[in-house]
Amino acid sequence: MNKPTLLRELESELISCKKCHLCQNDNHGPTSCNGTPESPLAFVGEGPGRVEDEYGVPLIGPSGQLLDKALWSVNVTRDNIYTTNVIKCRPQHNRTPTLEEGQFCANLWLDREMALVKPKVIVALGSVALKYLYRTDGRITKDRGTWFDTKYGIPAIATYHPAYLLRLTGKEIVQAKWNVYYDLKAAVAKLMELEPLYNLKSEVAPDLLAAYISRRDQRLGTRQK
Repeated sequence: MNKPTLLRELESELISCKKCHLCQNDNHGPTSCNGTPESPLAFVGEGPGRVEDEYGVPLIGPSGQLLDKALWSVNVTRDNIYTTNVIKCRPQHNRTPTLEEGQFCANLWLDREMALVKPKVIVALGSVALKYLYRTDGRITKDRGTWFDTKYGIPAIATYHPAYLLRLTGKEIVQAKWNVYYDLKAAVAKLMELEPLYNLKSEVAPDLLAAYISRRDQRLGTRQK
């Protein structure tokens, strides 16, 4: 079977997951992925926020919209990459997932995603992704912008999660945005070395909120019953 078919099978298994306490929180169930599993470039975030929890896919709310703008500046659109999270269910009160939660969930799902997608380059968004993909004592403020080998044998680079950027102001936000820009440029350059013919950018950036509105309605409707 091809990658999209295999991914749909994995998603159908994922959405019924109740293997840890996070599924018992006040959320709408596990979130999956978006983009294409055929892409050689994968982005791994931390976990779903409120909007992502409603829509069932990662990085689709304010953080995702900021990511879309950053990607557009380096000639990438979300439909031509693969986006997922370490944690599939939203932690209560939108707190940062613990190291143990990240390890447990990613061992179940992210590892299988990466084995299926087999990207050539990974971008780790934020500290939770960095700690799982790199090392448990990794620090995003220290390790962002540097290349490392993941447990999958795939080169990766870490950068700030867009949710972090949304909390900054003044000179801090200007500097952080430039850091993210250069990190993304480095990821694209590395990918072009490995897959020079792959097209990372569509003419029009996809409207992810519109694309997944039916999934949101289904999730919200199921929760209300």
